[in-house]
Amino acid sequence: MTRQGLLIVISGPSGAGKGTICQGLLKKNKDLCLSVSCTTRPVRPGEVDGVNYFFVSKEAFEKMISENELLEYARVYDNYYGTPLNFVEEKLSTGQDVILEIDIQGALQIKQKYPKGVLIFVVPPSLSLLQERLTKRGTDSAESINKRLQCVCDELKNTQRYDYLVVNDIVDNAVAQVESIINAERCRPANFDIKKFLDC
Repeated sequence: MTRQGLLIVISGPSGAGKGTICQGLLKKNKDLCLSVSCTTRPVRPGEVDGVNYFFVSKEAFEKMISENELLEYARVYDNYYGTPLNFVEEKLSTGQDVILEIDIQGALQIKQKYPKGVLIFVVPPSLSLLQERLTKRGTDSAESINKRLQCVCDELKNTQRYDYLVVNDIVDNAVAQVESIINAERCRPANFDIKKFLDC
């Protein structure tokens, strides 16, 4: 039976473990596809263009905005982030499930443009643990970490606009919870072309 692909949006505070959860999902589920976002922020150590992000200039990104080539976009911490539209549409039309790891602004844009999208918000067990994770990551300055922590309370106010909330205490457990959510959403009748299935 033909099934429309799911658009699965995963958001949460920086350091909550969104990327780790996404990688865990992709390793265990070969039928999932991770959408690669565009960004104007600098490349971090170990990141690869076209794998982690498409790293583009501010001018190139603004051209994509003007030509409606993005499903969503946002400016976060003085940089642009966005999702290429064509990639997502092509995957969904073939029944492929697509995961987007994006910020809250982008997620809420998608909720408006694509109401069938499944929004999952990932949170750490505590603010102190979040600070510890950001520090251990070693990619941000102390000033940047403090700025991010100050934004967390505002970010948490948006959790009620998401479909699901997952607490990332133990990564394997968080991955299993997200898998359960995806499996349940795949069974919604709205995702199937019932007439073709029944031939009536």
